[in-house]
Amino acid sequence: MKSKCAALAGVMLSVVLGGCGGDGEQTGMVSPSASTMAATTPKYAVTATTTSATTRWAPAITDTFQIQFTGRLNTSYAVVAYDIDLFDTPTATIATLKAQGRRVICYFSAGSAEDWRPDYSQFTAADMGAPLAGWAGESWLDTRSANVRRIMQARMDLAVSKGCDAVDPDNVDAYTNSPGLPLTAETQLDYNRFLAAEAHARGLAVGLKNDIAQVDVLAAEFDFAINEQCFKYKECGVYTAFTGQGKPVFQIEYATKYKDAATRAPLCAAAQAANLRTVVLPQKLNGAYRYACDA
Repeated sequence: MKSKCAALAGVMLSVVLGGCGGDGEQTGMVSPSASTMAATTPKYAVTATTTSATTRWAPAITDTFQIQFTGRLNTSYAVVAYDIDLFDTPTATIATLKAQGRRVICYFSAGSAEDWRPDYSQFTAADMGAPLAGWAGESWLDTRSANVRRIMQARMDLAVSKGCDAVDPDNVDAYTNSPGLPLTAETQLDYNRFLAAEAHARGLAVGLKNDIAQVDVLAAEFDFAINEQCFKYKECGVYTAFTGQGKPVFQIEYATKYKDAATRAPLCAAAQAANLRTVVLPQKLNGAYRYACDA
């Protein structure tokens, strides 16, 4: 995780029909060892979900998207999918987006505890790791914990009840950070596979957020990818693991220099050549502006 997509405390998204917020323009990690790459039964599995899965959304490689977590939600973009906050977005807003023919991806943090979330009290002290640097009120989670996994199952149940088509679980690369817990590439693979399986069991599509070092291993088990700043960090090449399977990569750049059309042109040319659906957004993901490489 380099620049985390996180919802701010106490901010509620509300529907605004029409253009509000922004200009409305649509325009060296270590890879896991071979022994950890084989698909295995989750070592730390909780009781299997018995929910019957329905046919889930299969995103196409050309699908366009918008992502906004804070501020007044601008629903005017002619995109296939909206990525919005699971907790802060009212069910009515999701229903409005779906009535417009949009797919809805619901964001939650799967690898950290945020003290403003309504289910925060369900985490135990043993579940908690170190604070996330730069993110007040947020701590890494022990993703091996059966309690943590039950909470994530409940969050996916909430996504189903609110009408989400997919989920965007964030912070699924703790082992590459400093979580204050004995998390490894192996435990991360186990957890990320757990998240994918639980989403699919509920008829939800699921995206892999960042976790660059494990993209090759996990691409077959996820329906799409969400990446932050792979052009900045020169990591975009790994996403052929998704695009080669016809799965979309929803990609975000935050550098304000890309607000300039001339500077953005080579970025968009590279993104289109690599089949990455790239947008330039403010890092707060508040809808203040949006520049898209796909018309």
